Amino acid sequence: MAGWWLLVVLVLAIVFIVYATGKLKLNAFLALLLAAYFTGLLVGMPGDKILSAITGGFGKTLGYIGIVIAAGTIMGTYLEKSGGALSMAEAVLRWVGKKRAALAMSITGFFVSIPVFCDSGFVILSPLNNALAAAVGESAAVFEVALSTGLYATHCLVPPTPGPIAAAGILKADLGTVIGLGLIASIPAMLAGYWYAVKIAKRWYIKPNVTESYEDLKKRYGKLPEAWRAFTPIFIPIILILLKSLADFPSHIFGTGALKAVIDFIGNPNTALIIAVFLAMWLLIKKSDAKFIPEWTNTGLANAAIIILITGAGGAFGSVLKASGIGKYLGTSLSHAHLGILLPFIISAALKTAQGSSTVALITTPALVAPILPSLGLASPVGLALTVLSIGAGSMVVSHVNDSYFWVVNLFSGNKDVTLGYKTQTMATFVEGIAAVVTVLVLAVLFVH
Repeated sequence: MAGWWLLVVLVLAIVFIVYATGKLKLNAFLALLLAAYFTGLLVGMPGDKILSAITGGFGKTLGYIGIVIAAGTIMGTYLEKSGGALSMAEAVLRWVGKKRAALAMSITGFFVSIPVFCDSGFVILSPLNNALAAAVGESAAVFEVALSTGLYATHCLVPPTPGPIAAAGILKADLGTVIGLGLIASIPAMLAGYWYAVKIAKRWYIKPNVTESYEDLKKRYGKLPEAWRAFTPIFIPIILILLKSLADFPSHIFGTGALKAVIDFIGNPNTALIIAVFLAMWLLIKKSDAKFIPEWTNTGLANAAIIILITGAGGAFGSVLKASGIGKYLGTSLSHAHLGILLPFIISAALKTAQGSSTVALITTPALVAPILPSLGLASPVGLALTVLSIGAGSMVVSHVNDSYFWVVNLFSGNKDVTLGYKTQTMATFVEGIAAVVTVLVLAVLFVH
């Protein structure tokens, strides 16, 4: 089939996904599956091959990442509902001091959003955020941007947040490498957001939307879990996954015997996240809250189901792109453009800005770029991990009116002026995304040869 027609079909598929999810509000699961069917039909694939590619891609993707997404979402639900997130905020606030309360909220958001969706994290922490803004006499715009960009940094770059996990699963990237490099890339991103908050966003005054004082907020939750208990379910699985990645290095730093076998088992992302779920149950739940375990688990599973299905549909779409020959043609065409690690960023940023969802951008872009990574020199383990991060950086650019997070951030901060929201949230996410991709470029220069 003519190469130009393959390119036309790809463009039509992307336009359809953006229009269906953005304008028609069709769930991304259905939009991606329909795009997979239409792509196969338009390039002339036989029906049985289309179905085989869709079911095969769906199954392989979920076999790699489905349990991880479900377990991570359950763990995040426990952190949210038990008051663990507030306990973390208190600990960070004691560490940096109330004079740097905005930085405390940025750092808290950074940690909270590793397992918790940024939207939920902002809702959970916004009463504290507004109370602190009022207490120190600052504009709510400063605290709004500090918290929202802190949450966004890890939401888009660090597993076990579902978006980066899904991207890693579709690209078959090593999760430990993605976590390690993602933590490195997310720190400059968070600091860029904090810089924008204290240097730029402070120009606009927004009255803090205080509904209850800091003391009343703590009373509502009752006795909060200790901070170390709140941090444990986040850090333990990350450490275990990183240890497994180290164990897999050719140097065999843990040997090749029983110790490596144990690390491989407990450091497998599926095992590590299941351990995190039970850590969250045992460490975050007060005796009086034990009765909520079934309810909170079911809530986590319900939230995970949508992401799991969308991720599987993204894998199905990518499988059709590969089987249709579009990926090979695109790789040959773009290999001469010398965009390298910037290409995934550009595609992801275009999708994010057009249709609004960072998660959809993180799931759709890997399907588009996976077939061309060898021609871009990004097929190595580090190259795959940096591709995930490049996509994550693109999924930050930019949050505006078609993004639910934009409205959550502005409305819970007491800002009802959309134009002001562009100046604060939208521009802050642009700055943050650029800082993230610059860091990814530096990492690519250092580690990709």
